[in-house]
Amino acid sequence: MDLAQELARFGPDSRGGAPSLADAESYCRRLAESHYENFTVASRLFPRRLYQPLCNVYAYCRWADDLADESAGPTEAMALLDWWEMQLNALYAAEPARHPVFVAMQNTVHCFRLPREPLADLLVAFRQDQTTLRYATFDQLLAYCRYSANPVGRIVLALGESLTDDNAVLSDSICTGLQLANFCQDVRRDWERGRVYLPQELCLRHGWSEEKFAVGHCDDDFRRLLKQAVDEAESLLATGERLVDRVQPDLRLAVRLFLGGGRAVLAAIRRCQYDVWSCRPVVGKWTKLRLLASAWWAG
Repeated sequence: MDLAQELARFGPDSRGGAPSLADAESYCRRLAESHYENFTVASRLFPRRLYQPLCNVYAYCRWADDLADESAGPTEAMALLDWWEMQLNALYAAEPARHPVFVAMQNTVHCFRLPREPLADLLVAFRQDQTTLRYATFDQLLAYCRYSANPVGRIVLALGESLTDDNAVLSDSICTGLQLANFCQDVRRDWERGRVYLPQELCLRHGWSEEKFAVGHCDDDFRRLLKQAVDEAESLLATGERLVDRVQPDLRLAVRLFLGGGRAVLAAIRRCQYDVWSCRPVVGKWTKLRLLASAWWAG
């Protein structure tokens, strides 16, 4: 998405009228299908009836993410995220919407009784990314995941008519585990963007300073450091595994696949002996097919 172009069309200073619901939903589908190559594959794991709502929610998240990451700087990003939250507030106040994402989201919120909190929580994480580039402790990192990752699982549970207090706790464990797996996978990529998500207490315990991050050479200290983070992610995924049998039947394949995909990423990190500096561990095509077959057969 070209943020400047989209802001000119639909931003706070635009003067265009509201699109029809059909046009708004079409806009969300195009954004979801064109902006993230895995969206179409992932969406097929869910019942067909959820395809358009997932596109609508994805478009909401994509816009918020781009406002945070593609703006000219933190000041502009904060202002645009405030504008985005004002529209979210208007949505839940049943006020007319002009932006295509919020026109489409009106139907989703109404039909699925989608709570406001997870949508608003995501904006907390996007704001935090503007000001916080390091995390001192694991607890601080987990608190960040409470806003950056966990809301996505709660939104999916709401769409799949499976959102209960107990299910939300299990989903949070899975989503945080997946987020930690991604942080472990992307240590080098995040460093190049100026961010370190591995907790500073863990880095210092294993003798890893900012200077070592700058060099980017995997040694035994780094392997021990990353192993601890990988093991924590594995434990969180295991804790949430009971969710599979607690959601509606047509959501179970997706939950199995998310769990299997997270574990496959952690296995790839272990196979490369935690050297995420030399190459980014990825899950190959055949592994993905085996995961899909395994999850389908288990269902």
